[in-house]
Amino acid sequence: MNQDIAAPAASENRPQPAAEKKEYNGFLKNNMREYGMLMSLIAIMAFFQYMTNGTLMQPLNLTNLVLQNSYIVIMALGMLMVIVAGHIDLSVGSVVGFIGALAAVLIVNLHMNFVLASILCILAGAVIGAAQGYWVAFFKIPSFIVTLAGMLVFKGLTLALLQGQSIGPFPDDFQMLSSGFIPDLFSAADLRITSLLVGVAVAAIMIFVKVRARTKQTKHGMEDEPYVFFILKNAVFAAVIIFFSYLLASYKGMPNVLIIMFLLMVVYTFVANRTTIGRRIYAVGGNEKAAKLSGIKTSRVSFYTFINMGMLAALAGLIFAARLNTATPKAGTGFELDVIAACFIGGASASGGVGKVMGAVIGAFVMGVMNNGMSIMGIGIDYQQVIKGLVLLAAVFVDVYNKNK
Repeated sequence: MNQDIAAPAASENRPQPAAEKKEYNGFLKNNMREYGMLMSLIAIMAFFQYMTNGTLMQPLNLTNLVLQNSYIVIMALGMLMVIVAGHIDLSVGSVVGFIGALAAVLIVNLHMNFVLASILCILAGAVIGAAQGYWVAFFKIPSFIVTLAGMLVFKGLTLALLQGQSIGPFPDDFQMLSSGFIPDLFSAADLRITSLLVGVAVAAIMIFVKVRARTKQTKHGMEDEPYVFFILKNAVFAAVIIFFSYLLASYKGMPNVLIIMFLLMVVYTFVANRTTIGRRIYAVGGNEKAAKLSGIKTSRVSFYTFINMGMLAALAGLIFAARLNTATPKAGTGFELDVIAACFIGGASASGGVGKVMGAVIGAFVMGVMNNGMSIMGIGIDYQQVIKGLVLLAAVFVDVYNKNK
């Protein structure tokens, strides 16, 4: 009898690998949003690389691609926070134009130091964001209406500030914000060694951070990504970073604006994933009533997202003005569409509560590569708009389909 009792007990103590093994088969399916966007960007780049006979990946064109999309990427980071919180901002393009005009008046007409003028412009962007966020957050006026009004208001103010004319040029020091490159500490004829070393260092730091994070997850039994996926994903990311660094280094090196973009990406990734305010933004967008019942001051969180959006739109306005070397009444026209499209293409949900920083960045570069590739191929602006509209519609359709499923 004792033997009969002991037998089941022994069988219970035996390792059961089939029961303990994690179900990794559905990992890619459950994370198709994240991996799908990355694969889409690679596929689009490969397509245009082939269709443009290799022009897309040339160092000169890659540099232009970074410079042309820097302000879109920067604004996409702020727009992501707004969309995740359940709102929208249609005024960012007009704010870009207004801030560029303000910078031109301060720097060119009033001869103010460009550093002081830039600080004042960033503060002006924060005030603009606060003014719009106040109506949305505390008076519960739909953000679509408030920011649509803001778009019209700041278009008019830009015309008034510039008196219908362009103002420029800017000082050389101010232009370095957009058109400058990091200095090379080594003397090499055909390669900017410093830029290449920066890319290698970034790739090494990324791998170190990812490995350390996975080690902590494994220690607590929380890892959910298959080891093969983890190795392949990070190896591909590291290789791409080093390869692009090499291409940029073979021309003029890394643009200053690329460093600004990278620092902002790191900061906003940290804010979204590791801070209280980041978690509250996702909670408000996911279920505002539940967030309010849990003690989150939802109105204040929404207010902060608009202030942040205003500051990033101001920074984008400065970069765009520095790139054009002039302030024009039509600056920023249509930017809001590209920024919003970048967030939705990057996986942000139209109903709020869902979205990642890297997704918004990838979405911005998807739009940028499409614009650049179609321009090289000679596709007219009319058909470019049609194609971008269809891509945006497809991205939102996939989001709604997955949610309903």
